[in-house]
Amino acid sequence: MTTFARLLLRRVALLLALLAAVFVAVDLLPGNTARAVLGREATPEQVAAKERELGLDRPLVVRFLEWISGVATGDFGRTARGRSINELLADKFPPTLLLGGIALTVTVVASLLLGAWWATRSRGVAARLLQPGSTVAAAVPEFVLATLLIMVFSMATGWLPAVTITGRSGFPVSVDMLVLPVLALAIPQIGWNTRVVRAALADAARAPHVESAVLDGLSTPHVLTRYLVPFAAPTIVASFATTVGMLLGGALVVETIFNYPGLGAVLAGSVADRDTSVVAAVVALSGVVIMLMLAVADGIRAWSLRGRR
Repeated sequence: MTTFARLLLRRVALLLALLAAVFVAVDLLPGNTARAVLGREATPEQVAAKERELGLDRPLVVRFLEWISGVATGDFGRTARGRSINELLADKFPPTLLLGGIALTVTVVASLLLGAWWATRSRGVAARLLQPGSTVAAAVPEFVLATLLIMVFSMATGWLPAVTITGRSGFPVSVDMLVLPVLALAIPQIGWNTRVVRAALADAARAPHVESAVLDGLSTPHVLTRYLVPFAAPTIVASFATTVGMLLGGALVVETIFNYPGLGAVLAGSVADRDTSVVAAVVALSGVVIMLMLAVADGIRAWSLRGRR
């Protein structure tokens, strides 16, 4: 079995264990799914009937195995309120994918530019600015940063909207409604990845072939693009792949703050309803996306390392 296949099987097993843990965690939450769906005025008989209808009277292990067998065929089941989870995810996942995709693009571009600037001017203004700046940016949680952005750019100046208005397409009605959510997601990741890029480039600069290129009088941009970046690519790509998971996790919080029409609202509602299948479906979908990005990172890493052997 190849290394790639072993990594894939290990990640699939980890995802299955995570989904099982989600089922257990939601089941342990206080409250009752049937009661949440029917409302406080429902009688005990109505609640019991709803529990039988939803299959909540069966053991948790049986419910998990039935759900996971449906997922294997592409069917996530139905919500406690009767809606197809597949349709729900099809409606809400594209806006989240748009938000996360823009944030990832901003993160990659900004991190590469700032990290390269820092690595090539380690004793100049770049180091004095980026050393503390990247640390602070990486340390601030998304929900704190989102609150600060709203206070400054919405409440104080009125430049950008603090609330997202959804159009008929299910996406924000104007582009400016994406700015603050994207910044709230991207800034912490830019801080972290800038440090990773700088460290990877600094490590690559100590390689003998890079030192020879510098002694030969090659220009800094040529040395950076031809010698440093290819050597540092495995570390940088792996960091960006990990960032995908951080962005998806952060998006669920940021979407709630900005009333963004994505998976964040779905997850919040499903937790309130104690709807285990929906929570697990969101985790499964996010996990698959992260696994795909990690697989791409593994492929790029293998390709970049091929020439060194």
